[in-house]
Amino acid sequence: MTVSASPEILRRQACDALAAARARTALLTDCVDDGELTAQHSPLMSPLVWDLAHIANQEEQWLLRAVGGREALRPEIDPLYDAFEHPRATRPSLPLLPPTEARAYAAEVRGRVLDVLDRARLEGDPLLDAAFAFGMVAQHEQQHDETMLITHQLRRGPAALTAPAPPPPAEDAARLPAETRVPGGAFTMGTSSEEEPWALDNERPGHMRVVPEFFIDTVPVTCGAYRHFVDDGGYREERWWAPEGWAQIRRHGIGAPLFWGHEGGQWLRRRFGVVEPVPDDEPVLHVSWYEADAYARWAGRRLPTEAEWEKAARYDPVSGRSRRYPWGDAEATPDRANLGQRHLRPAPVGSYPTGASPLGVRQLIGDVWEWTASDFLPYPGFVAFPYREYSEVFFGPGHKVLRGGSFAVAPVACRGTFRNWDLPVRRQIFAGFRTARDAGVTG
Repeated sequence: MTVSASPEILRRQACDALAAARARTALLTDCVDDGELTAQHSPLMSPLVWDLAHIANQEEQWLLRAVGGREALRPEIDPLYDAFEHPRATRPSLPLLPPTEARAYAAEVRGRVLDVLDRARLEGDPLLDAAFAFGMVAQHEQQHDETMLITHQLRRGPAALTAPAPPPPAEDAARLPAETRVPGGAFTMGTSSEEEPWALDNERPGHMRVVPEFFIDTVPVTCGAYRHFVDDGGYREERWWAPEGWAQIRRHGIGAPLFWGHEGGQWLRRRFGVVEPVPDDEPVLHVSWYEADAYARWAGRRLPTEAEWEKAARYDPVSGRSRRYPWGDAEATPDRANLGQRHLRPAPVGSYPTGASPLGVRQLIGDVWEWTASDFLPYPGFVAFPYREYSEVFFGPGHKVLRGGSFAVAPVACRGTFRNWDLPVRRQIFAGFRTARDAGVTG
């Protein structure tokens, strides 16, 4: 999408993005009964019905009230669906809209939003320029769809969702180089509304960043590689762990990635209601930042910084410019990245050669969110827009940055500049990692 697109094209793009998000929301909520929708499957997550009505409430507040100037439909429920006012663990005790009412509310809001979109002048206001507010709301819904998919992974019982497995990799990953050299020097990090009209505030502004030469894993760390760390006693050796991480795993008796279990002499995992052997060739999943950091230390390496990750993903040494995606400026397609819940698992490493960066680094977009070494901080010149609570209130050393998206992320909410963040203890998210080393340091 470009900022110079005609209003008709922008309307169609916004309408398509909203429709795709709503279709996915319906898939995630229609596959279980009302009891499952209102239950809290983990204190880490909201009941699915809370997410459903929250999506609609945010859409009403931003697109009907702020953009459309319409009168509030249900102002009395605003506090119930304020994510800052009610922690996830307490949301089941709230007088939430029941499933039928939540669906009806969401449908009514969407019908009115499409009328607003049809009439809106998509220029002359930061919320309307290039249909930004509509893109922001579509991204918000897709982010909650990923959250609901996490809830599906945490719920017990038979599988409610199915999807085909990713295609086999185009080539044997063992033939790929273990690591890739990234040249030192300056590159453009971040973006602007002119380059990426639907980029969110923490991705802006674009700025020059100097990164010394380094080496980064060509593919994400696999389950097989991580299993060696587990079997080597990595969870029993304090020397590999940051102090807070060591305290966390001892306090909770953690000895492997979340959803892994050892039975009958082999490692098994639970994935969306199915128990299966841990696949050695897939990127490891459901590890915290502390686990990723400990593995990297054990391997004699480290996690890449956020700037290093972005340079490996976007920098083109031939042109000297930063691309939108590793493969170029074109949108994501199924042959380039594992996105959009098309598969309910990461693809084996070595997949998607057409999605590689100019330097040859694979699977930087999709499959698993990748932990970086960096705290979540604003870029120089950052301006909160359109509200502080999206990014600004999370800045600081308490949150670590993740990059690249996962198989659960929609293309509209994933690009080379997109920044995710979470607490370093989080394990339920679809997160893995890759490691790096300084040039001149042997891994």
